[in-house]
Amino acid sequence: MIFIKEIKDYAWQIKSFDSEDWMIYFIWIGLMMGLFFSVAIFLYTGFSNGVKYPAYVWNIPLGILTFALAIGFDTIGHRTTYKEELKKAEALVHHITIFAGITSTILLCLAYSFPVFLRIPCAVLIFLSVLYSVIDEGFHWHRYWRLKSDRVEMTSHFFIFVGHMTMIFAWWKWFDEGYLGVKETLTAMGF
Repeated sequence: MIFIKEIKDYAWQIKSFDSEDWMIYFIWIGLMMGLFFSVAIFLYTGFSNGVKYPAYVWNIPLGILTFALAIGFDTIGHRTTYKEELKKAEALVHHITIFAGITSTILLCLAYSFPVFLRIPCAVLIFLSVLYSVIDEGFHWHRYWRLKSDRVEMTSHFFIFVGHMTMIFAWWKWFDEGYLGVKETLTAMGF
C-alpha cells in the first residue's frame, strides 16, 4: 500500500507543471503514442486483410505502449522533483539516448526500401540507444543511492527498458527476416 501511495503522489506532481513542462510532456508522450498508433494501425490493417505476420511482430506495438506508459510517469518526475538534478549531466545523456532511439526507428522504417545500405547504420544506432540507456540507468541508480531519486522513478525506468528493448529487438528481427507481411500490407493499403 505504501508503494501505491508513492505512485499517486508522484503522479500528482503533474499539477505543478508550467507551460514549458506541459509542452515537453505532450510532445514526448505524443511522439511515442503517435508511433504506437501508426504501427498498431499498420499491423491491424494487414491483419484484417489476411496478412500473417510472425508472432514476434506484435511485440513491437506492445513494447512501444509499455515504453510510452513508463515515460509518461518518468517524465513527471523529470519535469518536477528531479528537474534541477537532471541538468547536471543526465539531460545530455537523455538527449543522446532519445536521438539514437528515434533515428534507429526511422532508419528501420527506411531500411524496408534500402536494407543493404541501412543495415549497419541501423545496428549502430540501436547499439548506441541501448548503450546510452545503460549509461542513463547508471546515473539514475547513482541518484537513487544518494537518495536523490525514488522507487517510482526507478520502477518506471525498469519498464522503459522492458518497452524499449522489446520494441527495438522485435523490430530488428522483423527487418532482419525481410519485413515479412509488409509488402502485402502495403498492397492492401493501396500502395
